[in-house]
Order: sequence, then structure tokens, then C-alpha cells
Amino acid sequence: MGKVVLVTGGSGLVGSALQHVINTEPRGSAYGAKEGEEWVFLRSKDADLRDFEQTRKAFEKYKPSYVIHLAARVGGLFANMAGNHTFLRENILMNDNVLQNAHDFKVEKVISCLSTCVFPDKVSYPLTESSVHLGPPHPSNFGYSHAKRLVDVQNQAYNAQYGDRFTSVIPTNVFGQFDNYDLRDAHVIPALIHRTYLAKQDNTPLTIAGTGKPLRQFIYSRDLAKLMIWALRSYEDIEPVILSVPEEQEISIKDVADAIVQATGFKGEVVYDSSRADGQFRKPASNAKLVKLMKESGSEPFEFTPFQQALKESVEWFVENYDKGARVGKHHATNGV
Repeated sequence: MGKVVLVTGGSGLVGSALQHVINTEPRGSAYGAKEGEEWVFLRSKDADLRDFEQTRKAFEKYKPSYVIHLAARVGGLFANMAGNHTFLRENILMNDNVLQNAHDFKVEKVISCLSTCVFPDKVSYPLTESSVHLGPPHPSNFGYSHAKRLVDVQNQAYNAQYGDRFTSVIPTNVFGQFDNYDLRDAHVIPALIHRTYLAKQDNTPLTIAGTGKPLRQFIYSRDLAKLMIWALRSYEDIEPVILSVPEEQEISIKDVADAIVQATGFKGEVVYDSSRADGQFRKPASNAKLVKLMKESGSEPFEFTPFQQALKESVEWFVENYDKGARVGKHHATNGV
């Protein structure tokens, strides 16, 4: 009898990337489905994971051997600031319902997806897996951050008391197809893609908040999907592992904007509004643990998709889907990136 991999949040940015990889990689290959293995991508309309009984019914229906838990209540900065309790409670409910049912149904392994916001607001760089609990997270999104941190605490507790193999991964800034491009709460790359597209359509200058100097690590959603499949197959620790490009692949916001301008064919003026805050200059994360463990597991060195190529593919998806409106947020907004 084949085994089932249940992916919660199956229609989101990372879930869609996982579905793409599973559908395109050869069966039995390093990042393909195993022979006899069935992948199920659960969407919010299939089950409200905040509800224990709906979650249990999904587990009863699919009887998963493995779970990749991506579902979460997410939002932009202002949504988090205005709703810290909502983000805390809804994510705690989802995480607890998924993990408890995974325990009850004797799931062999669960990989949960955390976020770099779990790290302390004041911490030494580069970020490493050992620094997650060294201090409070940034106060702006403490509800969401603490709910995500609790996943690691839950994983440790389930393992200590029952021996369950529940673990987690921490990706850096993810971008790609099926991202949230709505200007009301999009992250930097999808927001810049959307703004550049509108500036090209309207023949207006492209205005970017800040100086463009801050540095960030970005990971393409399809690369992240492959690394999550590696984690499902080969990662045996309970402690989280950071999934990221190397520190030396940090890129400035200006370089991101330049690449988007090139990919969209925008020919107009680009203006940097230095009166707007830049935020943290850099918050690098180390992928040393990932590199070491992949080598020890016998995996080939991971080849990250070149940033320019990944960005081009993301822009092409956005343009193709703009008129369809799905996750694109078709409106002109005035808030900054």
C-alpha cells in the first residue's frame, strides 16, 4: 500500500511550488515522488484547520504517513500590528490541531514551516538555529512570531514524551509564482514587481521606499520546495534547520529593483524616496547546518536557481495572471514597499 504525503496550505506560495516540483521531477528522483507515493495538497476550503474536528476529518480521509505543514494565518506589517492576538490564536489553533492529529494518527514525520520572524529582535548575526529562543521577537508581530516559535516547543515536547518525529524548517525571504502580490500587504519582491508593472502601464515614475541599500537573502519558492523534500527524506533532527541561500548571495533592494526593471522592460524613471525608512540594513542567516547535513546525507551540492532567472520566471507568472486577478490584488496603492 502506498504512502500519503499531506501538504497543508497546499495552494499558497510554497505549497504551489511543492506541487510544481512533485509534478515535474521524475518519480523516484531526488526531488520527485517515490514510487507508490501519493501527494495531497490540502486547501483552506477543504478543511478549516483552526477547527479540531475538521482537521481530524481530513486526517481520517487521507491517513497520511507524512505531513508538510505550511498552513498559517499570515499578513503584512500593519495587519500584524493591528491583530497580534488574532495571529497568535489562529496559528496556535492550526498548529496544535495538525500536530495532535499527526500524533493520534501515528504520522511518521511532520515538517512544519516557520519564519525568520521567530528570531529575537536583538541578536547576533548571522542567524543560526541555536538563537531562536534567545530573546523576544520584534514587538510588531509578536503574536505570529510566538505562535511559530511554539511549533518548535511542541516538536520537542512530542518527541520527548512520545518519540514523535516532528521537526521544522526556517526559510529566509521566499518569492515566486503564486506569491501574494496584493499591494496592501505584499512583501518586497512581489510588491516591487506589481509597482513596476503599474508604472510601465501608466507611464509614470517608479517610486521605491528607502535608499535601496539594505541587503536581504531571497530564496526561490521552487528551490525551497526541493529543500523541503530533502528535509522530508533526510533531515532527522527535531531542532529546526534554516533553508537559505548562502550569506554571500545577499542582494541589495536596489539590485532587486534593477533586476525587476530589466525583467519587466520598464523604461521610465526610478526614484528612491530616502525619506522613508530602510528598516534593518541586513539580517543574514547562516545555511552552514543545511550544507553540512546535505553533504553527510550523500546529497549532491544544492544548485540554487540564479536570482535573475528566478525573478524572470516570477515576473512572467505575474504578468500572465494579472488579468485573472488571482493573488495579484489589482488596484493602485500608495503605501510603500
